[in-house]
Amino acid sequence: MAWPAGLRAFRYRDFRLFWSGQLVSLVGTWMQSVGQAWVVLELTGSPFKLGTITALQFGPMLFLSFLAGALADRVRKRRLLLMTQSALMLQAFALAALAWTGHIQYWNIAVLAFVYGVANTLDLPARQSFVVQIVGKNDLINAIALNSAVFNGARVVGPAVAGLLVARYGVAMAFLMNGLSFLGVIAALFAIHNDGEPRPRSGDSLAQEILQGLGYAWATPLIMLILAYMLVTSLFVVNFGVVVPLVARDVLHEGAHGFGLLMTSLGVGAVGSTALALMGRGRAPVWLLAGAALVDAVGLIVLGLSRSFGVASALLAVMGFAMIVFMASSNTTLQITVPDALRGRLMGLYAFVFVGMNPFGALFIGVVAEKWGVPAACLAGGGLGAACLLVLTLLWVRRASEPPPVTETDPGIVPPPRV
Repeated sequence: MAWPAGLRAFRYRDFRLFWSGQLVSLVGTWMQSVGQAWVVLELTGSPFKLGTITALQFGPMLFLSFLAGALADRVRKRRLLLMTQSALMLQAFALAALAWTGHIQYWNIAVLAFVYGVANTLDLPARQSFVVQIVGKNDLINAIALNSAVFNGARVVGPAVAGLLVARYGVAMAFLMNGLSFLGVIAALFAIHNDGEPRPRSGDSLAQEILQGLGYAWATPLIMLILAYMLVTSLFVVNFGVVVPLVARDVLHEGAHGFGLLMTSLGVGAVGSTALALMGRGRAPVWLLAGAALVDAVGLIVLGLSRSFGVASALLAVMGFAMIVFMASSNTTLQITVPDALRGRLMGLYAFVFVGMNPFGALFIGVVAEKWGVPAACLAGGGLGAACLLVLTLLWVRRASEPPPVTETDPGIVPPPRV
């Protein structure tokens, strides 16, 4: 079958299976995200405690992401993904059982959020680097774009359905549906032929391999810039899992259904950006990365000033669009730049910066919202994010205007062209 250019990664049977499994599973993941945030607010009423749950959920990225990246380069990725996805399924079923029996408590959610975080930390670099082994480098950009499409399609469907289910049947149904959704991705992984073979062993220790990945990132200016952008946005800007439920409840005075619709608006904008990603074929220009991140930072400031549900929904759609332009462009540029032998480790570093720093951002938003209110938290996050992004961009422009130094190049490292 001849696939259109924008869908060329679907030529590969294993990628079609992998993509289909992700489609089912990610809808459930977004449903659980909405249900979990809402039940925490119902149990505690505390923005700080909601931020703490997010910190526990993504905190393991801080401690395990480098190890997970090196592990992804050493093991059969399909088997590792079967283990992590099974653990995530059991975590969802545990939440569903607690909620269904009426025994769910804040500490239960906290412990299970940490379990989720550990499994997700091991899963992310293996999943990212597995894709290139399924489709090859020639179709990698299209595969990343299609993965963004399924992620954001799920972001639209999951929160909308979860809002209805939580309002009508309670949070247990959202957790149960997420657990069942993992059956799709696990079945797809069993059917995939490609086992994600590890790279040939070099004889280096795990610690040496981790240091090699860090050394390559440090020696490659474009990678350092992208990681710095991601660090800033993760800390201050894209804490939607904390910001949106707080805006829905405390500013717009909406219930679970309204919260789900706001999250859906965020997803609608993200899906719109996927069309741009499908047309991409190379490294994104720095101005696109900086511009998309700045749109989200300014959008967060405006969201803090909004008091209308319609305005907030439209604004979140724009922010969702910009967020995925930034995320997909950053991911694509990193994947194109990094050598195959270092891919898992660089994806572990990607997870550390973008996901591992998110707990600090969630706690920051939670603390400011608890003390000074949700609008102040939005203004603080957006303002600090915009200021840092502008400084990083000005430093990059200044560096790019200078003549490149004449130095000997390490033959083991091939840095990207100056942008």
